[in-house]
Amino acid sequence: MKVWTSLAEWRALRGGTELAGRPIGLVPTMGALHAGHRALLARARADNDYVVLSIFVNPTQFNDTGDLAKYPRTLDADLAVAAGLADHVLVPAAEELYPDHYTYRVTEQAVSRRLEGEHRPGHFDGVLTVVLKLLHVVQPARAYFGEKDWQQLRMVEGMVRAFLVPVEIIACPTERAPDGLALSSRNRRLSPVARERAAMFPHILRTAPTAAAAAKSLKASGFEVDYVVDEAGVRLGAIRTENVRLIDNVRL
Repeated sequence: MKVWTSLAEWRALRGGTELAGRPIGLVPTMGALHAGHRALLARARADNDYVVLSIFVNPTQFNDTGDLAKYPRTLDADLAVAAGLADHVLVPAAEELYPDHYTYRVTEQAVSRRLEGEHRPGHFDGVLTVVLKLLHVVQPARAYFGEKDWQQLRMVEGMVRAFLVPVEIIACPTERAPDGLALSSRNRRLSPVARERAAMFPHILRTAPTAAAAAKSLKASGFEVDYVVDEAGVRLGAIRTENVRLIDNVRL
């Protein structure tokens, strides 16, 4: 497994004969890898000749600087998680991915204004912009995203279609802890008591008869609720507990 901190060096390899004509699977992440990321890597490993993992804590998708500062940076542990599954790991500096200082960006005008976009202004501009950059840099045949970030997944699919990017977006099922909570780097910021209580979040989403009933039950259980909505056969929700924001979705 080769770790690349220089995009110029990586692009020199990518443009050579070694990778030419060989399908590459890209797993873009912000690090703090867990079993959910490992499942994405395993799927990419099964589908492609080469697997590229990107680790980049993208500052442009954080509307809260405090949230950015708290995001875990665990490169050594991440490389251990990726061992045996990734062939190449890109760990670029922000200066290389944003030589324009984010003057140019991708903006979606409809879906990005709702749900996560309403509660995190500018978030999806940052997500779409960095994903498009990584797709250009890696030139994968396929890129892998978890279904936990349902709105993000739908928007990446739409961006790829809109900009005619020759890549297949592969949606992978949400990986969950034994108690049902969706795996997330944010879970580690919860106290043991809050972590145990957080398992109520997916349970309530799944069992409540309506979105309104789910929101009411979550509030009664002590959570701050940003939204719970039903659409396209999916119930999506976002809550806060101990000032940690969690999102999830379940099939109806």
